[in-house]
Amino acid sequence: MDKDKETQQDIIDTDLYEDLGEEEIYEILEEERRKTWGREQEEEKKTKKPPFPRWIFWLIALVMLFHVAALLPQTFSIPAIEFLTTSARLSSQEDIQTYKEAVVVVETDDGKGTGFGISEEGTILTNHHVIEGEENVTVAFPEQGLFEADVVETHPSIDLAVLEVDSEEENLPYLQLEKESEFQEEEPVYFIGNPLRFNGIANEGSVIGSTQLDDWDQPVMMMDAPVYRGNSGSPVISMDGKVAGIVFATLRHEEHGRVGLFVPIDYFHAKYEASSLP
Repeated sequence: MDKDKETQQDIIDTDLYEDLGEEEIYEILEEERRKTWGREQEEEKKTKKPPFPRWIFWLIALVMLFHVAALLPQTFSIPAIEFLTTSARLSSQEDIQTYKEAVVVVETDDGKGTGFGISEEGTILTNHHVIEGEENVTVAFPEQGLFEADVVETHPSIDLAVLEVDSEEENLPYLQLEKESEFQEEEPVYFIGNPLRFNGIANEGSVIGSTQLDDWDQPVMMMDAPVYRGNSGSPVISMDGKVAGIVFATLRHEEHGRVGLFVPIDYFHAKYEASSLP
């Protein structure tokens, strides 16, 4: 195996987590702060001692924060805090808000991943390894809520799968696909997914180039971007607002370090059109 890549089993992020959003984390910390402050006030009334030193309160808050960080080390790492900050900034943009409406949580008995709508009837595109071994899964749209979905098409060779939502509801949000993807070095892109314990995280990166994996017939694309477990199936969106690829793994590259890998949308078009032929 080449030095600049690992096996697909090593690099695919299949370890998925239940959701714990930023607001929930804030509420946990805020509730603990209120409890600490309430106990402080009660003690002050009983003993009539001088006011509780504020620096001790902040010390307690700091210790509490480190305690939570110890329980969730991957969520509270410095890079994780950075991607939350970036997501908050990007999510204020109207175009990103629209893209996020079409990005779904794909839930199985083993965990969760990411997918996105590609038609208003509820056709969903995700990674094959996210739904591997399943015939039915649950998908959750940010606005429309939960739906059951059937796995109608799988393409393990390019790690993609197609789902169909079981619903009479139409006009579901979806993203437009590039007809063909042509990438320039350092081209900026967006991607949206459900990394770690979070849902609907928007982020940005830049295209580095392509690489050839041992067990792939075609090269895949690399991007310099904060890709985490749970981003599998995230749409890679070009600056013109169309999906140019699908995130499926990470790779420790000899030259670039840890990079995200994505499947060019061309590969999906070729498989999908071939499977639709009479």
